[in-house]
Amino acid sequence: MNNGKKFGFTTTILHSDRQKPIEHGSLHKPIHTAVAYSYRDARELAQVFQGKKPGYRYGRQGNPTINALEDKITRMEDGMATLCFSTGMAAIGAVVQALLRNGDHVVSSSFLFGNTNSLWQTVNLQGMPVSFVDATRVDNVERAITSATRMVFVETIANPRTQIADLARIGELCRERGILYVVDNTMTSPYLFRPKQVGASLVLNALTKSIGGHGNALGGSLTDTGLFDWTRYPNIADNYKRFAPAQWGIAQLRAKALRDFGGALGPEAAHHLAVGSETMALRIERESASALALANMLNADERVAAVYYPGLPSHPQHRLATELFRAYGGLFSFELNTGIDCFDYLNRLQLAISASNLGDTRTLVIPVAHTIYHEMGPERRASMGIAESLIRVSVGIEDTEDLLDDFRQALEQ
Repeated sequence: MNNGKKFGFTTTILHSDRQKPIEHGSLHKPIHTAVAYSYRDARELAQVFQGKKPGYRYGRQGNPTINALEDKITRMEDGMATLCFSTGMAAIGAVVQALLRNGDHVVSSSFLFGNTNSLWQTVNLQGMPVSFVDATRVDNVERAITSATRMVFVETIANPRTQIADLARIGELCRERGILYVVDNTMTSPYLFRPKQVGASLVLNALTKSIGGHGNALGGSLTDTGLFDWTRYPNIADNYKRFAPAQWGIAQLRAKALRDFGGALGPEAAHHLAVGSETMALRIERESASALALANMLNADERVAAVYYPGLPSHPQHRLATELFRAYGGLFSFELNTGIDCFDYLNRLQLAISASNLGDTRTLVIPVAHTIYHEMGPERRASMGIAESLIRVSVGIEDTEDLLDDFRQALEQ
């Protein structure tokens, strides 16, 4: 490739592997399955373990196939460095395991993926209190901050009700206060939005979703954007301060979350995710266009009580979404009128599949309150605006007209 030339999003991903030598001229980085790495000189092995020389120690802490994927994600997010994990939840757990201590306080958006909400409830019980706030307004976040606040956590577009956090102003607040700003970019993806532009310190992606995009591999990632001043963070252990300050966070995450906690991504999954990422922009363009068409159709139907999609002018954060995101994404949710059973409706769909994943090539639907948000109970669901009839839709790459016909015929029956 022409070194120094600025390429577009997809071109950069496609040719990312070629920025470093690839074995035997392969077009993709090969799958390296070895978990241990040998050195002819034992002194060199010691230098690698001590961080004095680059190299691989053990599969839990790094692998050539996984590193190639990490390089791709770093380029996607315009970051400084990326670490990959076995799942998106492992990546969120890594932040807790590596960067929080007893007594630390977290401010989190109350509009969260169900499992993230469950994790924060566990963290709260472990001596690290979590305050849940409506993050669509920065003043709610500011009021919740205390002298013990170490982190603010938000999602770009909330799953499943699609609320959008006051991303830029929260970023400004965190920068002023020296607080770590963690942004989950899963619902937008690096193609639609780069959280670095609103001051994010760490960017989280569930690679299983839009980046991998084919429902065939689990994975998660954390990207250090290079914006956070780690010298202001009190929880960095002295032995990681031997690195340049910009590397303190990623060094501690690698050691505490991968080496010690062990949530490592496997090389086969990394390969699937890397190959899947090459078509991300193409898929998301199609998914976003179909989602907008479906949301408009359902919004105009008198049998539908409500549609939640940032692309609709009626959405409370429509203007913000238009300013920040390249498109509005492939996820929306809707409620049917009283008297229409959501299970019967879902069973009448012929193309959309009842399943729990997101960002797949196939359109997936799920009754939210009865499945992925069932455990949190009716009171917590109500506080998140999740009605008992709410249906979440993750739009795939099927032909738009076929999807419109499918959702329409299920209403007409």
